[in-house]
Amino acid sequence: MRRTLIAAAAAAALAAPLALAASGTASAAPKAPKAPVTDFNKDGYADLVLGAPYGTVGGKESAGYVAVVYGSKNGPDRAHPRVIDRGTAGVPGDVTEHETFGRELSVGDFDSDGYTDLVIGGGFLAKGIALWGSADGLSGAAGELPEARGDLAAGDFDGDGHRDLVSAAYPRNEDEIGGMTVSYGPFTRAGEPARKDVVTIGAYRGPSGFVAGDMTGDGVDDLVTSHDFEDKAYASKFWKGTKSGLSHEAKGLKSSQGGVVADVDGDGYGDFVTRDNGGSNDDNSYEAGTVRVDYGSKDGPAATRTKKITQDSPGVPGVGETGGQGPVEDTDGDQFGADLSAGDVNGDGYADIAVGVPGEDVKAGGKDVVDAGSVVVLKGAKAGLGGTGAQAFTQSTAGVPGASEADDAFGARVLLSDVNGDSGGIGDTYADLTVAAVGEDGTYADSGAAWVFRGSASGVTTSGIVSFGPGALGAPEKGARFGTELGR
Repeated sequence: MRRTLIAAAAAAALAAPLALAASGTASAAPKAPKAPVTDFNKDGYADLVLGAPYGTVGGKESAGYVAVVYGSKNGPDRAHPRVIDRGTAGVPGDVTEHETFGRELSVGDFDSDGYTDLVIGGGFLAKGIALWGSADGLSGAAGELPEARGDLAAGDFDGDGHRDLVSAAYPRNEDEIGGMTVSYGPFTRAGEPARKDVVTIGAYRGPSGFVAGDMTGDGVDDLVTSHDFEDKAYASKFWKGTKSGLSHEAKGLKSSQGGVVADVDGDGYGDFVTRDNGGSNDDNSYEAGTVRVDYGSKDGPAATRTKKITQDSPGVPGVGETGGQGPVEDTDGDQFGADLSAGDVNGDGYADIAVGVPGEDVKAGGKDVVDAGSVVVLKGAKAGLGGTGAQAFTQSTAGVPGASEADDAFGARVLLSDVNGDSGGIGDTYADLTVAAVGEDGTYADSGAAWVFRGSASGVTTSGIVSFGPGALGAPEKGARFGTELGR
């Protein structure tokens, strides 16, 4: 498990189902963000999408594939998975070496038929595709999406109730001006959006990531773009969603990497939770890691109402540790915040945040296991996000299947979603926690694996954990790095 993989796994825009109460009067109350459930067959259980872009398919290295595991009352249904690659019937194109199919994923009901669909990005040289949901799950029908290239994110950027798709696709030019394309839904089954809009960003090498969600409380999704080039991290940008679509004027934010929008303090505004990367990405893999919360307001993420959280913050399990060059090999820092996801794990109405810590060193068998990885769950509350009630899990935690091994990178990807459909005391569901360890060894090294923890009234529990690797799903194992991307 190499550092480049962890860096790749850190980028993304995340979303999870939330049902949170807004505050204030009925006439003036902001609308708390509520992201749709990923439910391809509309049975009420959240489904899982796990990308294995480095998997060997048909003897072709890094051709890549995607595995879909449907939710059920018993949790993830491993007996009936759907494994999709370029050779799957209905999917256009051919299995190609080094395509890394499944590296960019986005989910949403893009054709507005009530079933969640899956968009698989095509990289910068190939067209993306949309696989359409149905009563039987993802159907064999697919539409090509020419603009679904590079980074992707879904949201309703014009507030019309249809899911839209934003991508890093932008006309090539000699002036190195970057931008993005917003494809507004609903989409036809051929993949054609209702309309498209090209948004110019400026003299950047294009956006390096998207985070979508309603941060102004008006019921329309907004967008944060992050920007970097080589080791330099530039200021992020906030783009407000309006009834006519995503604004072409942006507000500058502090630089950031990845993140999620969720209402962690229950005031009705979506808060921007991200990894704080300072002014440089050069040493990200060596850093202990910092999570930053920019609280939402009617004007978007606040410049002054912000909070930083590390493993050295009160109540947060663990100790923030940096990595570096050793006598034998490099070691990674903890990278607290390498991946983030939001959901209500205990049904109290506040969004909680799962924090991936893939570089965590773990004590196992009396020894320090380097870069084994962990996940920390921070609880939302009226006072905001913090360490009170925080939980931490590794493969060495009692009740967790497996064993902590060097370079497992447990927590490289995390996701909160209600896979088993259980409900909390106030009518909300308990979000379950999915954790990917992309460096987990199976029959082959770095084949990867995933664990699904159940949510409960007391938080995430180790009771009834379900774990699986690609072999358990009948999917290719060699080089898979299963879970490098999770669909959201």
